[in-house]
Amino acid sequence: MPPRSGAADRCGAASGDARSGTGNDPRARPAETQSAAIAAETDIRSDENIRNRIRSIFLEIEGLRKVEVRVSAGVVTLTGPVSTPEDVATAAAIAERVAGVVTVQNEVERDLNIDRNLTPALGKFGDDLRGLARGLPLIGVALAIALIIGAFGYLLASLGGLWRRIAPNPFLAELLATLTRFLFVVLGILVGLQVLGATALLGAVLGGAGVIGIAIGFGIRDTVDNYVSSLMLSLRQPFRANDHVVIEGNEGRVVRLTSRATILMTLDGNHLRIPNSTVFKAVILNYTRNPERRFDFDLGIDGADDPVDGMAVGLKAIRKLAFVLDAPPATAVIRDVGDSNIVLRFFGWLDQSRTDFLKGRSLALDAAKRALESAGFALPEPIYRLRFDGAPSWPTHAPATEPEKAQKKPRVLRPVELIEDDSSPDTHVAKLVEDERAETFGDDLLDRRRPIE
Repeated sequence: MPPRSGAADRCGAASGDARSGTGNDPRARPAETQSAAIAAETDIRSDENIRNRIRSIFLEIEGLRKVEVRVSAGVVTLTGPVSTPEDVATAAAIAERVAGVVTVQNEVERDLNIDRNLTPALGKFGDDLRGLARGLPLIGVALAIALIIGAFGYLLASLGGLWRRIAPNPFLAELLATLTRFLFVVLGILVGLQVLGATALLGAVLGGAGVIGIAIGFGIRDTVDNYVSSLMLSLRQPFRANDHVVIEGNEGRVVRLTSRATILMTLDGNHLRIPNSTVFKAVILNYTRNPERRFDFDLGIDGADDPVDGMAVGLKAIRKLAFVLDAPPATAVIRDVGDSNIVLRFFGWLDQSRTDFLKGRSLALDAAKRALESAGFALPEPIYRLRFDGAPSWPTHAPATEPEKAQKKPRVLRPVELIEDDSSPDTHVAKLVEDERAETFGDDLLDRRRPIE
């Protein structure tokens, strides 16, 4: 046997590499990933077999029965009308899957004839109605199960005594009842769809509900903020009923705390509604928590007077007032020294439960002013000095004789005891609040058993 040539060896090696898919050519791929090769010879019988196979498949499909098939050299040409755009794509997809097909020229067009399009649609609609009629008993059972579960949730949520025992806070009890009602309604819908076998529909509904919920959440974020603030205020309350407070510059007495707003009665007797989201974030000044309150006022004396003596005289008069507390004692400081006067600031403490703050401050100011005037201290008015540089000289004349000043009648000073009779606190607004609270039941989250901040 003659030896094999080197060229033959190289050819065999290359052939072996091609079969194994591990040749030196980096573009070589495994055989199963390569496209099928196109035959070099045309087989008329093969084209006919392809046409018959595709045509037989189309005859079994309602929408493709009118599609014509031509095959030449493995190239399939589809023509004819179909009813829907989906049928156009289906025809091409079926033809491409038949063995021996080189390529598909899809010339199928949609038939826009009214009769041919309307009849299938009406037929499908009729089939859907008949299917719905057959499924009515099952739909009724699913609906009944969902209603029973939802009704049980509503019944459970209506047991107010149960939720008040679980959560003593009225707002939290209402929140738990609402959450229970919602969970049972969702559970009823889930069970009903499960009975109908519509789990796919359930997923779509839940997905759509999630997207809608996010959109609604952005729209009602202020409402949610107010709702959460109401919950926090009901758990730890910053005030009690009838407390005298100032919230964001709004002063009044607290009437009630609802699930949406805090109701105040202003000192003028008007109702003021403040959203709980504002109350929760606001700086709150509560005058009722501590009955002792400090007042202050300023009085000016002449610049030539001794300010220390003035402070002593004013403090002596203030400390004599019965409503001024001995501890902490009343004090005074020199606030400012001006060109024409010295400003003294006096401080004192009173009990708001026995003395009205504004009345007490006014009486203390009046007492200090009268004491300073009685001691010879002048309460000067502002003095302005004007200087004119380069003004022309005017002839001087003898000043005219001024008329005698009318003598002022001495003022009769009232005894301090008579003034102090009118220092009692005004309880009219507080009584209005108590009367309104006595007539109103429910929807009030203020509870003395809850902790207060």
